[in-house]
Amino acid sequence: TITEQIQRRCSHFTESYHYIRRNNMGGGGEASTRPGNAVDPSTKSTATAKFNYVTKDGHWQSAYNPLDPNAPELPSKGQIKAVIPKECFQRSYLHSMWFVARDTALAAACAYIAHSTLSTDLPSEPMEALTWFFGWNAYAFWMGCILTGHWVLAHECGHGAFSPSQTFNDFWGFIMHQALLVPYFAWQYTHAKHHRRTNNTVDGESHVPNTREEMGLSDKLEREGGYAAIHEAIGDGPFAMLQVFAHLVLGWPLYLMGLASTGRLAQDGSELGGAIADHFRPSSKMFPAKMRFKIAVSTLGVVAAWAGLAYLVKEHGVLPVCLWYLGPLLWNQAWLVLYTWLQHNDPSVPHYGPDEWTWVRGVLSTIDRPYGIFDFFHHKIGSTHVAHHLFHEMPFYKADVATAALKEYLEPMGLYNYDPTPWYMAMWRVARTCHYMDSTEGIQYYKSLEDVPLSKDLKKD
Repeated sequence: TITEQIQRRCSHFTESYHYIRRNNMGGGGEASTRPGNAVDPSTKSTATAKFNYVTKDGHWQSAYNPLDPNAPELPSKGQIKAVIPKECFQRSYLHSMWFVARDTALAAACAYIAHSTLSTDLPSEPMEALTWFFGWNAYAFWMGCILTGHWVLAHECGHGAFSPSQTFNDFWGFIMHQALLVPYFAWQYTHAKHHRRTNNTVDGESHVPNTREEMGLSDKLEREGGYAAIHEAIGDGPFAMLQVFAHLVLGWPLYLMGLASTGRLAQDGSELGGAIADHFRPSSKMFPAKMRFKIAVSTLGVVAAWAGLAYLVKEHGVLPVCLWYLGPLLWNQAWLVLYTWLQHNDPSVPHYGPDEWTWVRGVLSTIDRPYGIFDFFHHKIGSTHVAHHLFHEMPFYKADVATAALKEYLEPMGLYNYDPTPWYMAMWRVARTCHYMDSTEGIQYYKSLEDVPLSKDLKKD
């Protein structure tokens, strides 16, 4: 009707006005500008477009902007939980163990096919070498994909979502995580903090954004060294490739060793001040004294796993162990880092300083994304991540129902983040756009080094 068209036009005008206003608020400690150029979702024709904003260049953009004076009031955790069917919180021993059996059967089948068709001996003929190379890489990819299912199940154990018994959970979680060289109790503790302080610029845990200064930029955006200098030296595309490699290949071991992506605060709230907060030492500043025994047990478990690998190397050689185990492990680690990286980062999703952060604000900054066939193998950890961060005690096999309820409740308010972009395209975009924030204070948005003037251009000016 004419009335509805007028209302849409007014709504579009209001959104444009507030968009211009919030993008001219100025950077600094209190508020960072939000990138992008919003398009009114009512002008889009796709089935899911009603509550999905996109920028003029076609990228998804979160509908919620806390810098907008007309931003909706956030519901409480209790109000959100009330919309989820109660049966979604019921945990089952048998249901969870069925998935352990299913994933183990898939791993066994994958290993059987590889054993039946591939040899660990180095090939001598060119065509044989080609088949050998692609065959073992295919095995590594799919076995790593399958083992990520076990990793997710162990992660469920750590959250208490696997069964009603935490002893039962810890037993199975310990076995599955330690087999993948994950210090179960240590990571259980730090991952719980990641959930408690999601998108907190100071007290967050894992994938905490770097500041402008930490990236090697001055207050005037002059490149003084560090990543800013590397970006200028190698260019936009190669730097994005470096981001992908650093996250997916080096990220996980560096994080466990306390050398990358950790939070800024120790467990007692004090600043780390350059101290290494690793996952292996019982005395690490990541953990309170009461956790020291469990941390030691986890570390001994990892040492035992490495000792087992050393024994296999001694008996069978380095190459077979690398082909059968380390190849899949690299893919497994890449997947788990990818999920955390993509589910909490986008140029349009805010991070909050301690003065602005609340639990609800942080958790509603989570993003659901489509992962296609990998949802089957990874128990939909990426496509139902909003529900998982809201209620981590909920078993993953109920997350679909919970997500539908959350979407119906949160989406009309612009509070449900779903980016339909294929995950590999989203990864590339995040690698190119999510580099640093202005400071750790106030409301911050990721900024890109691609938008920072090059040193040679500044010298010309």
